[in-house]
Amino acid sequence: MSESNHYTKVPTSLVGPLYFKAMHDREHTITDVTLSAPLATYETTLFHSVGRGAKLTRLTQTLETTLISDHMTRSVLFECRDALEALRVSDYVKQHIDEFQTQIVSKHSKYAKLKKVDTHIIANLVYLRFAYETGNASGHNMSTFASDAIAVHINDIFPQLNYISVSGNFCIDKKTSSVNAILGRGKHMVASMRISRALCESTLRTTPEKIVDLNLKKNMIGSIISGGVQTANAHFANMLLAFYIATGQDGANIVEGSQGITHAYIDHDDLIFTVTLPNIIVGTVGHGKDVSDANLAMQAMGCTGSDGASRMAHIAAALVLCGELSLMSALSNPHELTRAHQSIERKGEIE
Repeated sequence: MSESNHYTKVPTSLVGPLYFKAMHDREHTITDVTLSAPLATYETTLFHSVGRGAKLTRLTQTLETTLISDHMTRSVLFECRDALEALRVSDYVKQHIDEFQTQIVSKHSKYAKLKKVDTHIIANLVYLRFAYETGNASGHNMSTFASDAIAVHINDIFPQLNYISVSGNFCIDKKTSSVNAILGRGKHMVASMRISRALCESTLRTTPEKIVDLNLKKNMIGSIISGGVQTANAHFANMLLAFYIATGQDGANIVEGSQGITHAYIDHDDLIFTVTLPNIIVGTVGHGKDVSDANLAMQAMGCTGSDGASRMAHIAAALVLCGELSLMSALSNPHELTRAHQSIERKGEIE
């Protein structure tokens, strides 16, 4: 194989259309949105499964997605003389957020905006977790550059400090953690849908009671006994990775992205099915986004405007809901999942 670039082909399919009753951002809401979205995966049964969930969005017309928060994080690490000095550094940083933005961050990026700093002290070590709004970029690089510049400034104010690392793992990047699940990293999304009993029975071949019961015993209790970290879901990672690959995202971000909670309950005889994803990391600019297939996909989904990255997060959350609902429905019926995989992927063959 030569040293020139090569490309791996992954089966890709448009699923949908998805119908959104509403996409809620923090400052505005978009209603009545219809679009299809690409998934790239070798697990081709996923196309059919998410497609079934997408069909429900059109039949119910109740899908709503909500952006809770939006920030990329980077944590720098300093070694101090003692815990008292670490406390003084922590206090200084919290008191100068606005100054950091105007004097440092704005000079390193036109788009990054420092919004908050969370700190943690272990003995004489101080971890500073900077959280930035990053526009349409996922923000990995700009948050790193800005944090490194702030660290240099802190070292000028406290020259006795030992600057250990621009990433102290309190961020935390591409690893499961409680801090990301609680504070969020990327876009914190919630997607929900109301499904009538009649549609549960006719389209999903299940009942609201079966879904609620399975969610409790599989996703909730099963995740507890397995030692899941701030997570209780069936397969968020499947939909997220397929969407990330199809749209030129950093696939490794499914590690924190797959953390999330599926919640289901019954209201007035309808099934309320929701997914909460605190760590969706997507962007419409940056590495991988200029590849023709990814760029065409973003154009087709209407994600090339000033709010393109947040729109992508709404779509990602909706795809996760569709795939999660479909799998949970299949699992509530003995043997449905295995039959589906045999008929679609293995053509009924026995290995």
